[in-house]
Amino acid sequence: MKRAIDFALALGALAVLALPIALVALAVRLTSRGPVLYWSDRVGRGNRIFRMPKFRSMRVDTPEVATHLLASPEQWLTPIGSFLRKSSLDELPQLWSILKGDMSIVGPRPALFNQNDLVALRTEHGVHELRPGLTGWAQIHGRDEIPIPEKVQLDAYYLRHRTLALDLRIMALTFVKVVRREGITH
Repeated sequence: MKRAIDFALALGALAVLALPIALVALAVRLTSRGPVLYWSDRVGRGNRIFRMPKFRSMRVDTPEVATHLLASPEQWLTPIGSFLRKSSLDELPQLWSILKGDMSIVGPRPALFNQNDLVALRTEHGVHELRPGLTGWAQIHGRDEIPIPEKVQLDAYYLRHRTLALDLRIMALTFVKVVRREGITH
């Protein structure tokens, strides 16, 4: 049932957001060189690698590591990169990953392929069996600001307590966090 809800919500969101998505794509194209989308290798359900799209908010020569591991991440941002990240507009192409079944609306955020510490802890706690999400329990509790062990504990909590009601609560709280631009470091 969750997969059917994810598919319907992603399809509806794409229909409603088609114009904003096109405008963001145009803005990315006009403000920096390189492709509009950045395809990132991510760890999905069962620790399977999949390609996840985002609107490109960083320069094309940015090292492929988690943003918090860059010495000064702001130097790598495109002219509109900070705005895209703080508004979470860079995440809109992930609706495609939800339609494909690589992601869910709610679940743990997909780890980068080289975040071995995060992947190992999630595997240890069984979180790797969940489909990664556009948003999740950890995202509404700090997003980029929480350390990996705490993030995994929050992901494990979601694994043990997931229900449609909890998913709806997470979606509502995500909307509030995005509007307030809370929990985003860059």
